[in-house]
Amino acid sequence: MKLNFKQFSDQGEPLIMMHGLFGSLENLAGIAKLLADEFTVYSLDMRNHGRSGNTDEMTLADCAQDVVEFLDAQGIEQANLWGHSLGGKVMMELALTHPHRVKSLVVADIAPVDYETPRHEHIFAGLKSVNLNEITSRAEVDEHLKSFIKELQVRSFILKNLYKAEDGSFGWRANVDSLHSNYRNIIGPNRHDQKYTGPVLFLKGAESDYISPDHREAIGSRFPNADLKIVSGTGHWLHAAKPTIIARLTRSFLQN
Repeated sequence: MKLNFKQFSDQGEPLIMMHGLFGSLENLAGIAKLLADEFTVYSLDMRNHGRSGNTDEMTLADCAQDVVEFLDAQGIEQANLWGHSLGGKVMMELALTHPHRVKSLVVADIAPVDYETPRHEHIFAGLKSVNLNEITSRAEVDEHLKSFIKELQVRSFILKNLYKAEDGSFGWRANVDSLHSNYRNIIGPNRHDQKYTGPVLFLKGAESDYISPDHREAIGSRFPNADLKIVSGTGHWLHAAKPTIIARLTRSFLQN
């Protein structure tokens, strides 16, 4: 799997960033630009997302191996990793499987646990209900999705996947069918038979429930040198709500 990526700079230690479910590298551009003065920042499109390739199979191990192959292709022996949500799960899996390739790890608002309760069925239902052969505008899709996705912020995020081809037809950049069929594979727990003993920073949105006190054991058993910072006034999309603060916390952690 050859991942699509954007390099934001060419100075300092490599920092590899990955977005969450239904996202793309563009979602992290704000933070990447803020960190590009000190780090060689690469932002990646996960498989079945953005402009990376599509596959019928998708597990956390598959996605972690994709990043390893990216490191190999760029000639990077060891890197700092940064991942939000599903991207955080992927980066945790990489650190647990190939610890020697990881200098440090930042995980934004996700834990290495099994999220047993589906959180995205309404989004999948909305995306699958859109007849891409009949729509004529983005506004039309937005109006249609309102009955499935009430939150404007979430709808706006999802609509970033919508693109218009040269022939005027519309499509989703995210591989909706594959993501849905592999959903249990990617929201399940990270491997628990290995540890990553390097430095790890978990960033939690104060208003988000993706990281809870119940996850302390699961985090500590895998990442014994992990620290946690809570970002007030933010939910799950903490990087979009307060990019300057997230970039500052990331920079401080990586510098130390």
